[in-house]
Amino acid sequence: MTSIRTILFALISLCLVSTASAQSVRIKDLVEVDGVRSNDLVGYGLVVGLNGTGDGLRNAPFTEEIMTNILERLGVNVTGEQFRPRNVAAVFVTGRLPAFARAGSQIDVTVSAIGDAKSLLGGTLIMTPLNAADGEIYAVAQGTVIAGGVEAEGEGARVVQGVPTAGVIPSGARIEREVEFDFTQLSTLRLALREPDFTTAARIEDVINRRVGRQAATMLDAGTITVDLRRTGVASPARAVVAIENLSVEPERRARVVVDQRSGTIVMGSDVRLSRVAVSQGNLTLRIEEAPLAIQPNPFAEGETVIVPRTGAGIEEEPGIGLAEVPGGTSLSEVIAGLNALGVSPRDMIDILKSIKAAGALHAEFLVM
Repeated sequence: MTSIRTILFALISLCLVSTASAQSVRIKDLVEVDGVRSNDLVGYGLVVGLNGTGDGLRNAPFTEEIMTNILERLGVNVTGEQFRPRNVAAVFVTGRLPAFARAGSQIDVTVSAIGDAKSLLGGTLIMTPLNAADGEIYAVAQGTVIAGGVEAEGEGARVVQGVPTAGVIPSGARIEREVEFDFTQLSTLRLALREPDFTTAARIEDVINRRVGRQAATMLDAGTITVDLRRTGVASPARAVVAIENLSVEPERRARVVVDQRSGTIVMGSDVRLSRVAVSQGNLTLRIEEAPLAIQPNPFAEGETVIVPRTGAGIEEEPGIGLAEVPGGTSLSEVIAGLNALGVSPRDMIDILKSIKAAGALHAEFLVM
């Protein structure tokens, strides 16, 4: 808890300046170029070589099925055979095919158990084809799984740290098919903002036109800017992207407050403002104590010991924040700094912010995670 409070106070201290000047950001960090995208891949395979931590074939019949198919493709006939190995596990293999990836290149893949395997530590993924959404095979994965956890088990206890049933294979898949996309034939570039905003889109349009000087960029909406490559005077679309993506603009951000109730973390932007509002906060504590009393019979007397229940209950109201008025135009960072100076806990701060938002005095997007 101490580390969480430390992080929280550090984040709050970064927001103490109510008016912070925006910093320039490269266009490549704000937009995506239409057509330049990655593609998700998925495959179903088998991990072997586990130290008795694989699937129980009685509970995962699909593991036995894929193992039988692999052995038959290798020329081993196992039809009608009864085998129950504990060193194999059925897994899903996922990866991402980058834009402009070429055949022969290698990509990282993630391996995740789908049966009742306890651990993939030390296992080896057998050759697994990876398919895209169109059903075509674009890569083949194989290699040693690097799991991110530790598992130990004894006769009467078992301890697990991390997630040993999932792991990665760095450069574990080789690309076999390329995505058909001829970037050189484009006559217009479409830039899609990752966070649509009219002001940011207008600034991107202006800076591109100032750089090119021929009114090549046009803002279509809050999330799209088109660039006419014929007006850029650049020989190829790739060169046009190079000339555009490193230009800097000052993005406009929405006022936003993000809170994480589990850790008590509060993150806010510098543009968050409050209207005039009054705040009062206090805590109620309910205390119940059990103090049973044992009553025994007198010496040499007949009888049994009797337990008499005794319960003490009470409600205490701890001192909180009295009725305080927040003037209009105050920044949220100033309010948080004041609450922090009063010793208000992070969770109480979150409750106060929720109430201020419900009252309509917090002018920002309020996100609760």
